Amino acid sequence: MTTQRPSFTDQEALDFHSHPTAGKISMVPTKPMGTQRDLSLAYSPGVAIPVLAIAENPDKAYDYTSKGNLVAVISNGTAILGLGNLGPMASKPVMEGKSVLFKRFADIDSFDVEVDTTDVEDFIRTVRNIGATWGGINLEDISSPACFIIESRLRDELDIPVFHDDQHGTAIIAAAGLINACHITGRQLKDTKVAISGAGAAGLSVAGLIRHLGVKAENILICDTAGVVYEGRTEKMDQFKSAFAVKTAKRTLTEAMDGADVFLGLSVKGAVTKEMVKSMAKNPIIFAMANPDPEITPEEIKSVRSDAIIATGRSDYPNQVNNVLGFPYIFRGALDVRARGINEEMKVACARALAELAREDVPDEVAAAYHGARPSFGREYIIPSPFDPRLISFVPPFVAQAAMDTGVARKPIADMDNYRRSLIRRADPSAAFLQGLQARARETQRRIVFAEGEEPAVVRAAYSFKNQGLGHPILIGREAQVERAMEQMGIPLGSLDIINARLSDKNPVYVDFLYERLQRRGYLKRDVQRLVNQDRNIFGSCMLKNGDADGMVTGVTRNYDAALKDAMLVLDPIAGQALIGMSMVINLGKTIFIADTSVHELPDGPTLANIALEAARAVRALGFTPRVAFLSYSTFGNPMGERGDRVREAVAILDQRTDIDFEYEGDINADVAMNPNHRMVYPFSRLSGPANVLVMPAIHSASIATNLLEAMSRATVIGPMLFGLEKPVQISSLGATVGDIVDLATIAAYDTDNV
Repeated sequence: MTTQRPSFTDQEALDFHSHPTAGKISMVPTKPMGTQRDLSLAYSPGVAIPVLAIAENPDKAYDYTSKGNLVAVISNGTAILGLGNLGPMASKPVMEGKSVLFKRFADIDSFDVEVDTTDVEDFIRTVRNIGATWGGINLEDISSPACFIIESRLRDELDIPVFHDDQHGTAIIAAAGLINACHITGRQLKDTKVAISGAGAAGLSVAGLIRHLGVKAENILICDTAGVVYEGRTEKMDQFKSAFAVKTAKRTLTEAMDGADVFLGLSVKGAVTKEMVKSMAKNPIIFAMANPDPEITPEEIKSVRSDAIIATGRSDYPNQVNNVLGFPYIFRGALDVRARGINEEMKVACARALAELAREDVPDEVAAAYHGARPSFGREYIIPSPFDPRLISFVPPFVAQAAMDTGVARKPIADMDNYRRSLIRRADPSAAFLQGLQARARETQRRIVFAEGEEPAVVRAAYSFKNQGLGHPILIGREAQVERAMEQMGIPLGSLDIINARLSDKNPVYVDFLYERLQRRGYLKRDVQRLVNQDRNIFGSCMLKNGDADGMVTGVTRNYDAALKDAMLVLDPIAGQALIGMSMVINLGKTIFIADTSVHELPDGPTLANIALEAARAVRALGFTPRVAFLSYSTFGNPMGERGDRVREAVAILDQRTDIDFEYEGDINADVAMNPNHRMVYPFSRLSGPANVLVMPAIHSASIATNLLEAMSRATVIGPMLFGLEKPVQISSLGATVGDIVDLATIAAYDTDNV
């Protein structure tokens, strides 16, 4: 199998890292800096008080600085990904990326440090001298065997967690998969025979961890380019390999795999043959983890063994051994107890937690990531999905408890249940949400019209949409103009479908259809012909109406109202449903939906009721349980006023219905609706928790609220998403980014009306 083609061009990768700001990380102050008093407290003279406190007790740095939630990602660039020794500056994009993953998955602040030396002692001295700055250190992309020496020495010389992820991250995830694979096949770890290909950092760390789990040392055969690591071997040996040398007559990987229960590959493509796989024991466990191409592909394994449990390092196969399942959460647990280090017991605890989580029923976010099917524990699901939002609340408590049990915790956690709840509040579901939509889009492979097909951003978005496997994009535009834009961007000609509305074979069909629809609404046939020829929104909507495409995205060059008006000349709202615009707002682990943000300017009571019904339906289709609040300046009639009458009328309309299957309440002020404890003051409220669907009394309040949240906070806003039209149409803002256009195209492909 060839390497999976990237879903982006080289230029897109460079643009991503350079625009709108160079790099991927920045600092955000956690305290206000708006007044002279703020500055006095933050710096001089107020800063002197914590300075003196820390001077008296250095551990107070955890209380008065960011140290307790700060990890350094440190490298010298001697083993960057699979690219080799390219130097410290070349490693910086990777280290920044690791820092981003720390923040995204575990809400850990992180900055990268690139050390310009290949001398082991220089590296150790540099990191040791600055090590007190952080609560933990993640070593990354350092060549073997230097990485072993560096990590070992720094663990001894620093009083904080030091963790080389290239070694231990892979080991932890592989160990979790091995625990579950042995469970499925009825094996005991102590009796399991393991062959390992690869004696580098990851291979030796995996061997050490599974030995700690209970696999007997004599049952682990490690192989490198010189063959089996055995007692008495002198060729290509060092102190680290020698620790795993065993008495055996076997000398090659072929011999090591003969009769083995488990193969763990951390080496190179093609290291394993079908004949080797055939020679393994019944129900073999084969983790071929070399990247980007495994030691042997799952297809090759399955061609000779139908009883194998298979894992790889790739996302396009089941059971991906992905380090992002490990390092964020082991550091989260270690930091939260102010651990002095990360020991074997903490790594084992992390592996066991991951194994246990894989056996749990999966949430909706994971089901969405698996193409709409709900995976369950078994041969093709032995490792949790990285999209599982429970990881942050499930894994760190195991790690923290192990740190406490082994005496390395400075600050033991007294209430573990409360700790788990605090972890849930840290979660950010935005990525998991979009990934779930993308998974369904990849499954359904919808044909999506990109109406403004001559715009450079739209062309780039269409190409990205296709390369990510999200569906089949169709650009509407003149071929020469679109192809000129493609050439300028380096997009291969012929890689995208282009339709010229004026020259399309479907043009007469669309004209006849649209004329019949509009002839009693003041349109002559020549008017309709001009619309189909010249208005790409009209032509794209005709494609949808006539079954020649499945969804459309537009709006980059035309304001929202104009684009919606175009679409509605061709398409109708779904019978019995309201046409609404709804925005999704994600901030600090909370997700809310605001409606209506784009369609109804000043809705009356019945319209507000219909907006709530459609919003609740769409929110449920997107994988959330709706709790609807009809917002007003008043709360339950206080203060009374005619402007709240429409809101109270909407609630009364829903009260009269017997088919409502979601919680709703109103009239209610936003601060009350979002307060999880509001029932202490209003015990009669029907909301069991904070509202997550906010029905606004008018479009201006919806728009103002959404834009303020986006502009004044760290909120991510997706939308407005258009729901209730008979065919999926999504309308972007003017001048939308490529990412925004792709997201809306994905939402169109997801098509909640057919979920």
